[in-house]
Amino acid sequence: MSLSAHFPDFAGAVPQPWSSDRDETLRCIQIRQETHDVKTFVLAADGPRSFRYLPGQFITLELEINGQKINRCYTLSSTPTRPNTVSITVKRVPGGAVSNWLHDHLRVGMALGVMGPSGHFTCFPTAARQYLLMSGGSGITPLMSMARALHDLGSDADVVFVHCARTPADVLFAEELALMARNMPNFRVAIVCEQHTPGSSYAGHLGRMDAARLAHIAPDFMQRAVYTCGPAPFMGAVRTLLERASFDMAGYSQESFSFEETVAPTPNAEAPATPSGTAVHTITLKKTAQTFTCSEDQTILQAATAAGVRLPSSCSSGACGTCKSMRLSGNVQMQHAGGIRQREIDQGWMLPCCSKPLSDVSLDR
Repeated sequence: MSLSAHFPDFAGAVPQPWSSDRDETLRCIQIRQETHDVKTFVLAADGPRSFRYLPGQFITLELEINGQKINRCYTLSSTPTRPNTVSITVKRVPGGAVSNWLHDHLRVGMALGVMGPSGHFTCFPTAARQYLLMSGGSGITPLMSMARALHDLGSDADVVFVHCARTPADVLFAEELALMARNMPNFRVAIVCEQHTPGSSYAGHLGRMDAARLAHIAPDFMQRAVYTCGPAPFMGAVRTLLERASFDMAGYSQESFSFEETVAPTPNAEAPATPSGTAVHTITLKKTAQTFTCSEDQTILQAATAAGVRLPSSCSSGACGTCKSMRLSGNVQMQHAGGIRQREIDQGWMLPCCSKPLSDVSLDR
């Protein structure tokens, strides 16, 4: 298929809104090398589509790698104000199955299974007059989506965008952020790097974010709506910093889960105590011939983790679909947050992260 098919017909009919229930594939139409270990992949539908989502939301890629089906969620770094394509910006994670596959094997023209968009981390549609956007590493992606939308909409909101990186060589979107600052009189950018890169002309902040540095960058941060995304330790540090400053945490939002590669659970982790009288069921993984017990008051993922059994997971809240599994037998009570389609449920699929057993359960894993 010619890539020219992805160019919109501006004089023609309005493209249909994209729906994950109708289109299950998107095609890579461009790859951009952002830094030495970060790439942006631009995706489009096979036909005219208008991508509608909230800046800050994520999609879930449904991939087959080395014969294994793997789901992984990535925040959209694109903005719905440019509705003909979407993009994800992916950092290569050492040993990460999906990020390394994307970097090494995804090429322009290849198709990917996609589900979404999902997520509640966004500064839209609720508007504020003053924002403080704080990102760490590749956690910049949802905040970049928000900033791009504010820029494209000609917002006059007062925005301070603080991006923290390991070195100047790891800073993402520096030139575009500088362009936004030139175009928007109330948009200011501050870059904070932990250490210098030899030979770099970088002359910004050096060190880690702390109360004194934040007060210097945004003296009025106590009056701003704060949005934070990055590695869990980074978000924890920002939250602690604000709490110690007596910031009104009603004005604080952070990405609710990490989008890093799945990490194996700690074997033999201590299982939570099961209240007396609570029914306990056996969970069987057919392919690996593993079994473990799970009480009716805990999710199957919680029980698997406690038993040292590895199941893929990411959000642990039924939003991303990473843990999606085929139920061969048994019944569960599932309360998901959009990470699975109704037709998949009808086919027997379920999400262990938000499913509690009502009987013995067998999974095709």
